[in-house]
Amino acid sequence: MSQGWKARGRVPLGAAGAALWLAVGAVFAAAPQAAATTGGCAGELVRTLPLPDAEVRVYRSRAQVCAVTVALRPGQRRHLAVSVQPRGGVPVGDAGQFTRYAGPVTVGAISRCVYVKGSVAAGSVESGWILC
Repeated sequence: MSQGWKARGRVPLGAAGAALWLAVGAVFAAAPQAAATTGGCAGELVRTLPLPDAEVRVYRSRAQVCAVTVALRPGQRRHLAVSVQPRGGVPVGDAGQFTRYAGPVTVGAISRCVYVKGSVAAGSVESGWILC
């Protein structure tokens, strides 16, 4: 014989509880996808620099600038690189053989211009001094 739900200390969720459970699961499932599209950078997308088969995306938050080189057709391993240099500072970069993106690279840039560089096996791009 079955002891029933209450005998085991469990209460059935019901339709409202099940809907809430599914909604919470959808929120947590969407979070990693959003991070993947930004390449791990926080802030607002302020500049996109085009490359052959890739692009460099520059994000700015209140105190930082972040950049990532994103392959437009992920899957094949290729050389990708990105670097950000705040005016008066040293460049910070990431480079290697990647399938999706190089970076994210983040620097503190409160009231400072930054110089962003990015490359893919087929070419490179430089922003010049931006976000001044």
